[in-house]
Amino acid sequence: MNTANKLTMLRVILIPVFLLSLYLWYPGSNYLALGIFILASITDFIDGYIARHYNQTTDFGKFMDPLADKLLVFAAMFWFVDLGFMPAMVVFVVLVRELAVSGMRMVAADKGKVIAAGWSGKVKTASTMVSLCLMFLHLGPVVNKVCWMVILVTTVYSGIEYFVKNADVFKGSMK
Repeated sequence: MNTANKLTMLRVILIPVFLLSLYLWYPGSNYLALGIFILASITDFIDGYIARHYNQTTDFGKFMDPLADKLLVFAAMFWFVDLGFMPAMVVFVVLVRELAVSGMRMVAADKGKVIAAGWSGKVKTASTMVSLCLMFLHLGPVVNKVCWMVILVTTVYSGIEYFVKNADVFKGSMK
């Protein structure tokens, strides 16, 4: 197992630790959860860099890296919904976008086309991670609202961009 895949597996292992820290409910436990979330988020950027820069891209990494990212983000988002810090509708929109883009990538792959992550998808991921980190700091309802609105807007924008840029994937399949 190469370094990039080891970092991805570290992120997977950190997810249950992150979830446990969310539900410890002692003063400061949200800071522990934030620290774990930041560490896991950083491994996402580092493993991607290593995989591309040192040619460590594998099928395992192509599958597990985005899955680990989604599990980490959804774990945090569901917790914020549970606390009343984020509307469930935001999580629903993010989930729909992720499923739609994944489905489009499967159709494209079946046709021999690879759809790489676009710039807006990278911005969406980074802004989501930063927004969730800010929400862990409990800076108040206004900051929370701004954060989940940033997540919502970047998610919708990047989803639309993926479908517009790759509309050719569906040509001839609506007959």
